[in-house]
Amino acid sequence: MTVPSPTAVPAAEQHWVDLVDTITPELAATVAQDDIDARIPIEHLQRLHATGLDAAFLPREQGGEALSYATLVAVVRRLAQAHPSAATLWLMHLGAAHALVTMSNDESAAFFASELKAGSRFANALSEPGGGNLFLTSQTDATPDGDDWSFTGRKMFISGSEVAQHLLLNSRVDGAPGFFGVTIDDTVSFPPIDETSGMRATRSRGVAFAGTTLQRSRMCAPPAPTYANLITVGFAFISIGIAEAALHQLRAGATKAKPGASSTLAQAQWVRMETGMVWAELQAASALAERAAWLADQGDEGWLQAATTSKMLANEVAKKAAALMVRVAGGGGYLTKSPVQRIARDAQAGALMAYSVPFSQEMVGGWFLDEA
Repeated sequence: MTVPSPTAVPAAEQHWVDLVDTITPELAATVAQDDIDARIPIEHLQRLHATGLDAAFLPREQGGEALSYATLVAVVRRLAQAHPSAATLWLMHLGAAHALVTMSNDESAAFFASELKAGSRFANALSEPGGGNLFLTSQTDATPDGDDWSFTGRKMFISGSEVAQHLLLNSRVDGAPGFFGVTIDDTVSFPPIDETSGMRATRSRGVAFAGTTLQRSRMCAPPAPTYANLITVGFAFISIGIAEAALHQLRAGATKAKPGASSTLAQAQWVRMETGMVWAELQAASALAERAAWLADQGDEGWLQAATTSKMLANEVAKKAAALMVRVAGGGGYLTKSPVQRIARDAQAGALMAYSVPFSQEMVGGWFLDEA
């Protein structure tokens, strides 16, 4: 069931979304094997880049089209339905590059924009061991090194780092948070990976830094209050896409005739009732997430509260949709050949990724309770 949205993609940008629709079958064709192999689907990421989509999100002054947040979330949603790991990798890559271009000085911004257009990959090196949700506040001090700084430490849960050339990295500098553009060199190493259970093809992992130079010339300025980070705005749509995939799989299983059965599960009252509630909750999460994108397009500072709230809700809806999908699938859903088990594992990831659901709940509750 498709419901028209009041925050539709601008007509001039719709061709980008239509183009992604032609590519998503390619992603869906490898999603199962990529999960089994825990393999970064680099060919899909390169295919998306080759269309010009990545560069189109750059600001106009950097040769891009400054595509809207409405288009961003429409793309993420479609990618996540087909291949959640690829969607996550693409969003993290684009978000890191866009942030570096937007918050860097003119020379560095031009460099990172040219690297993105040339096909270089970007990743975020923000989370630290024991840092939890405080991924924007590094617990590691950078050491002064002439006019620059030196960083030694470890970053965790860096998706796509093995294919990245550049990182958005944070460190504590003179007691305050500092963000830098870092080009990967021989001071950066990749310890043995401890693989995740879901979203395995992101290759989310730890990365070690040993005296990595943080150049003053590549230190980012604080973002403008109205600058909406692409990852924060788009994150809810990873879970929304997974929830939609779960409901699609649920419907396929529920409407399939079973040998000897007089009716399908789709006719069972409990299936219809529970599906109705999950579907409604998914529509609510989608509407709130689309509102966050609309606020970001308006330059309204309220985008952050809406994005945080919608991610929290979408994360929970994805888990709920996946749980119902598993119940409807029964034992067959536990077979490794079934997409049910992969979707169920992927659905758990969003709630654990910062800001986690419990952390978001506290933030959202505080915004309401502390309001004058």
